[in-house]
Amino acid sequence: MPAKNYDLHGNAPDRCDVALLLVDVINDLEFANGKQLLKPALPAARHIAALKQRARDARIPVIYANDNFGRWRSDFNEVVEHCLRDDVTGRPIVELLAPQREDYFVLKPKHSAFFATVLQTLLEYLKAKRLILAGFAGDVCVLITAADAYLRDFEIYVPRDCTASASEVENRKALQYMARVLHADTTPSGKLDLRKLAGRSKRGAKTRRAR
Repeated sequence: MPAKNYDLHGNAPDRCDVALLLVDVINDLEFANGKQLLKPALPAARHIAALKQRARDARIPVIYANDNFGRWRSDFNEVVEHCLRDDVTGRPIVELLAPQREDYFVLKPKHSAFFATVLQTLLEYLKAKRLILAGFAGDVCVLITAADAYLRDFEIYVPRDCTASASEVENRKALQYMARVLHADTTPSGKLDLRKLAGRSKRGAKTRRAR
């Protein structure tokens, strides 16, 4: 954590002990098993959309961590526009989960949202200690991101109704692994007490300001 510069030049206005990290939800699904992934991903996306709205209501920052899916000359907004404008497999999911102006985002070159990205720096300025992970695929990018978060001592939540993989069996195994090895809480999203999590952060922020 930076010792002196606490506000990142005013560019991280939120401060919260918990953040919602959406992994590869802006996804055209134009790859070999994309149509196979779409079936379980669509109901998961509906749960993620509801979770995201509850997070915003609780003033929990939302961060999109996304591949550029080979579009190396594009930025995040162009990836979103591609998925919404073009006739791609993942368009119904992106219509549900399109980012809003107040959301944060990072583009990632590999599976983990932490590898070669600014995510850790952003989380430091947000003062986040807990991460709620959701997205696709549960047995690849979500799992690897969760492992990197665990190595960085974050408290991890992976709502089991908010991830999907091309194989439901492998998705279930990934959730079991995250719960057993990474000590992730896999409580379904509707049962997560987001206001309680946000309340902890508000009390912490008040304590820091009092100092």
